[in-house]
Parts: sequence; C-alpha cells; structure tokens
Amino acid sequence: MPAPPTVAICGPASWNHLILLDHLPEPAPHMQFARRSWETIGGTSAGKALHLADLGVTVRLSSLLGTDIEGQRVRSALTAAGVAVEALTTGQTERHVNLMTDGGQRVSLYVAVPTTPLQHELRITAEAVAAADVAVIDLSELGALLLQRLDAHQTPIWADLHDYDGSSEFHEPFVRAATTVFMSSDSTEDPWELMRSCLERGPRLAVCTLGADGAIALEASGARHEVSAPPADVVDTNGAGDAFMVGFLAATLHGATVDDALKAAVAQARIAIESEHLHPKLSEVLTAP
Repeated sequence: MPAPPTVAICGPASWNHLILLDHLPEPAPHMQFARRSWETIGGTSAGKALHLADLGVTVRLSSLLGTDIEGQRVRSALTAAGVAVEALTTGQTERHVNLMTDGGQRVSLYVAVPTTPLQHELRITAEAVAAADVAVIDLSELGALLLQRLDAHQTPIWADLHDYDGSSEFHEPFVRAATTVFMSSDSTEDPWELMRSCLERGPRLAVCTLGADGAIALEASGARHEVSAPPADVVDTNGAGDAFMVGFLAATLHGATVDDALKAAVAQARIAIESEHLHPKLSEVLTAP
C-alpha cells in the first residue's frame, strides 16, 4: 500500500491582533471605538497548513518564528492542531494589527517582520521540500530564497499569487517555478487573460477566485472550468483564499478532477470565512489551558 502523500509548506506564520470597526479610520486625527478585538494566528502559510492537517494530509510547515512569546504561541497552537512545525531562526516573530469591517474591508499593519533566513536553515528546508510529494511555496523572502535552491523538476510546486496583477517582478519567479498557480481577481478586469498569461510561463493549471461569485480554472490545454460559491455566514474573510487552495490541493491528491477539486475548494473556503480564526480548530487550541 503506497504511503500517504506529504506536503511541504514554506512561508509566513504570524501572530495577529484583529480589530473590528464600524468603518475604516479616516486619514485625520480622531478617536474611534472598536466593536470587538481578538488575537489569533495569521499568515498565509499557517492558514494553508491548518486546513491541510484538518483534511488529513501529512503537512510540514517551515516558517520564521522567534523565541518570543508570540512565536511560542504560534508554534504551540499549530502543533496542537496537528501541524508539524519547522521553526526557522528569526530575531522576532511576524506580527500584524488588522483593522476590519463587516463588509470585508481590511487594513493590515505590519508591526514586526522576520529577519532574513539563515543559509544553513535554507539548505535544510530545501532538502525537506525535495523529499515531499508537493510543495507550497508562498510569497515571502523565505519563498524567494528557496526557489533559488530548488530543482523545479524534483517536486511539483504550487504557488499562491494572491492579488497578482500579471506584471509584478517579485511574483515572476514563483509563476515560472510553479506547476499550479492560484490567484484572486482583485487586481484584474480579465481573470481569464491573467490566467492565460501565467500559463505561458510554465504552469499547467491556473485557478482564480472571484469572491462571492465562486472561482474559475484554466488548464494549459485550454479547458475552462467554473464553480459557484455556496452561501455562507461570513464572520471573517481572513484565510479564505488559503483554505480554498488547500481544499483544491487535498482533493487533487486524492485523484479528483479539476471540476470536483473546485467544488472541494469552495466548500473548504466556507469553513474559513465562517470562523473568526484561520480555521475553527484554533478556537479550541487557543483557549485550551
């Protein structure tokens, strides 16, 4: 019986303070009352790892985490949620303050950023990626440095381009190294053309989320796919794209077609947006004694 597939995820994990407001602050001195606030784990790679672990996929997360209290909280919560964490050395754990509204508007304030990864830890992480069945390399300095070390033919790479506009130089190495790319339609008026331009640089499949309108996918063969988003009681849109991507990935690892993987992806995204955390499992592990 073949061993279950393993996924290596490399990129950001952070400690976030989320503040819900009636409206985002105006650019002028004033006082404003928060409706509520809470602290939780953030980071695109942490969100993906949480959802993959919940789906029963063996996942290893490599992320820059400090020895500070925030880093300890992130590591312990992820581990309790079933994620194998490889903490790379940094002077401080990444921290954000996110100002949000019920309508989905958000301003993210980066109050601490990690330091550059150490060379010997990059080598170890690259070896772990090469040993995995699939690697998710997220947008970050860590991800960019890893791509310089990886043989693209060793391990299939999946890249989350987020609100890619089709021309960002920082995104270019991620697009060219990936076999599968994901993005949102936030920065384009023509998502089909954006996906087509990505496929010209090497990927075999491109997937684009359309928010409440669902998602679309384009294969290198030219085959098009579409899916509608199921109704959801939106609590927090943070991490919806990450959940969508790994829902698609997990389904693909189990042999699903593109159409069925899209259905699994929108169902997984719903789990994220109906929770105040990246994954509802965090409600348990962050409040545990």
